Amino acid sequence: MANATADQPLRILGEAVTEKFHHDNAADRTVYKGEPLIINQTVDTLHPQAWHDGTGEGVVAATDVFVGIAAEGASIKTTDSESGPDTLIEAYVQPTIVGFKSTVFTDASMGAAVYMSDTTTLSTTAADNPVIGKVHRVLDGYVYVRLASPAICTGA
Repeated sequence: MANATADQPLRILGEAVTEKFHHDNAADRTVYKGEPLIINQTVDTLHPQAWHDGTGEGVVAATDVFVGIAAEGASIKTTDSESGPDTLIEAYVQPTIVGFKSTVFTDASMGAAVYMSDTTTLSTTAADNPVIGKVHRVLDGYVYVRLASPAICTGA
């Protein structure tokens, strides 16, 4: 798979819990619904950014922090104020159970740690990938992940 080029189809099991974060403005960025948001310690220690594999900021370090899954799309510009309304983005956070389209997991995977190897692919591989939670259930082509946020990506 590859990094998102459009909002991702997500489902919510139970009640969604969201928080708003000011997105990092170090680079112009289009954020798509369903992308993981992390605090990349080498870029900005306060503001999360949408994590895109294969970019200059795409390597996840063991000190980076997963804060949630983008619940909406956004367009962030370097000219936007990091404390202003233009950088606010809503994210699904713990204990939300988010359903992602995936054929990687089965119910035998329940309880397994889930990582994102790019912004559209779930994985069981920790290396250079943000941890987002644990498999809750697999139903109708969706794997439901109980988010674990904030989470330090110690396995990266």
